[in-house]
Amino acid sequence: MKPLVLTLTLALLSGMPQALAGGNEPMTMTMPMSSDAMATHMRTMMRPMMADLERLSGRAFDRAFLSMMIPHHASAIDMSQAALPRLRDPQVRAWAQKIISDQRKEIAEMQAHLRTIGGADMARQTTMQRSMGMMDMAQMLRTASSPDRMFLEMMIPHHGSANDMANLALQKSQDPVVLDLAEQIMKTQAGEMHDFKDWLRTRS
Repeated sequence: MKPLVLTLTLALLSGMPQALAGGNEPMTMTMPMSSDAMATHMRTMMRPMMADLERLSGRAFDRAFLSMMIPHHASAIDMSQAALPRLRDPQVRAWAQKIISDQRKEIAEMQAHLRTIGGADMARQTTMQRSMGMMDMAQMLRTASSPDRMFLEMMIPHHGSANDMANLALQKSQDPVVLDLAEQIMKTQAGEMHDFKDWLRTRS
């Protein structure tokens, strides 16, 4: 398989303050990356945002968590929609369709709850949206030579970063809606990650 091309967001890797301040546009750099390195890249990109979340508590945490999870989910939907026309395996197609359905529903739930607790944290939502967009995973899926395999290889670390955020919410939030949503995310996406890895292993 040809190396994947991912975009590193240097502003995010160096910390959150400049990105949250909304000043200059983040510097970006494109570099080749193998699929084996994608999980490490995702965790590296997410690390400053996770550290920022960890500093928050109470309603500020809940607003930030939901605001960041919305564009994270939207990225998974974009990836699934980009992959669907090219997916060949019926099981992989079914997984992509389920991701779209599940995460659209969860986005609606998060948006509704945000309206009751003070609205979205726009700075953090924008930071997550930019980081997901700069990776441009949907475009890579449109041109992949093995779309089924690449879709699953990309979705595993994407799900993993969502689970990291959800696990933090289970530790820090006291909001029943946030706790229920975090538990739902972890249960669903952990199960899908297991199934995706099984599919990849049996077809290696």
